[in-house]
Amino acid sequence: MTREDRNRAEARFSKANQAKSSQTDRDVAAKAVLENMAKLKALRLAREAAEPPRPAVVKKARAKSKRSDEKGPALGDWLANQQNGGRRT
Repeated sequence: MTREDRNRAEARFSKANQAKSSQTDRDVAAKAVLENMAKLKALRLAREAAEPPRPAVVKKARAKSKRSDEKGPALGDWLANQQNGGRRT
């Protein structure tokens, strides 16, 4: 085996080794994130269980506008007005 062949083999080995280590690093980071999320969820659920229940929110009825009582022009009158105003229907 020549020195050049040995260098190529070592380069391939180190490249494969780096790929494994980067994948391992990603796996470790992903596991840490999942564990942190689980811990935070447990803390949130414990905090919510310890608080007194919140009162239910009651929706207020909307006040009716005064305009809803007023009726618009009849459909025929409205269409005639639109046509006289230059609009085509």
